[in-house]
Amino acid sequence: MKSILFVVCFSLLLVSCKFGDEPIDQLNSFSSYLDYSERNDRLSGGVKMIPVSTKKGTYKVWTKRTGNNASIKVLLLHGGPGATHEYFECFDSYFPKAEIEYYYYDQLESFYSDQPNDSLLWSVDRYVDEVEQVRKALNLDVTNFYLYGHSWGGILAMEYALKYQQHLKGLIISNMMASIPDYISYANEVLGPQLDPEVLKEIKALEASNDYSNPKYSELVFTHYYPEHILRMPLKQWPNPVNRAFANINHDLYVTMQGPSEFGVAGDAKLKDWDVSNRLPEISVPTLVIGATYDTMDPRHMEKIASMVQNGSYLLCPKGSHLAMYDDQETYFDGLIKFVKEVNK
Repeated sequence: MKSILFVVCFSLLLVSCKFGDEPIDQLNSFSSYLDYSERNDRLSGGVKMIPVSTKKGTYKVWTKRTGNNASIKVLLLHGGPGATHEYFECFDSYFPKAEIEYYYYDQLESFYSDQPNDSLLWSVDRYVDEVEQVRKALNLDVTNFYLYGHSWGGILAMEYALKYQQHLKGLIISNMMASIPDYISYANEVLGPQLDPEVLKEIKALEASNDYSNPKYSELVFTHYYPEHILRMPLKQWPNPVNRAFANINHDLYVTMQGPSEFGVAGDAKLKDWDVSNRLPEISVPTLVIGATYDTMDPRHMEKIASMVQNGSYLLCPKGSHLAMYDDQETYFDGLIKFVKEVNK
């Protein structure tokens, strides 16, 4: 009886061991996309503080990697200037499934990075140089480097491509025009008149008085303009990553570069004359331009960008606004991922 019981138990043990081995074998056949064992940022979960040299000293900027893909590495440039990577957190819902390696990155003076609060460092050229230093530190190169820029990040992406496109495998310009003067015209001539006439009149009166700090100005803009052209959702439904990015914006940097107005660029803002429209044909790398029907940026202008670069394509998000990665999410990410995969073939 004991021998029979031993045989039964031993047989069950063998079955159990065999069954237990299967998940290990299966794991060995899985993708290495989330295997960080050979990465030098494993301890910090992909976070690296990268030193950036400037004429005023060396500072550190925050980056965070997700995934492994030797041939696809996307560096994300956030908007503002002075916003944060936080509103890109929706990328977590799409890029991992597509096995795209990607990097969050807060530019110098933004929330997660050093903030020297030195306006002498606030220039397009210096930020382009910063992107190049980050690229080198992350070991991104022409075999794998996709540069994505949204809004102000799109300005940086275009300027980077014009100076360093030899390092790029692909370029994505999201929700940004190639000319600030054209953006100003679009805001004043197209978007402004779409507002309720009384609301527009009150906004313009406050701007004419340079009374941007008046709480009424913010109330009017956030209530009537933002839910139509920044993110087409009721303000109370705005996603937490977006709210955090707005809460953590570097206001001084934003106003210095962009100006206090939400209708184009006003005053002595450093970006008021920025325009690279005539230089777009110099960009030869595969380029995706993303626009949206209700964007603060003219979707027709962005379509034109795609036709002016040497190897461009255009993605329109018909339900989207400036944050089309939220209010037309499926269109946005389907098109973005398709572009990256096709370039990578």
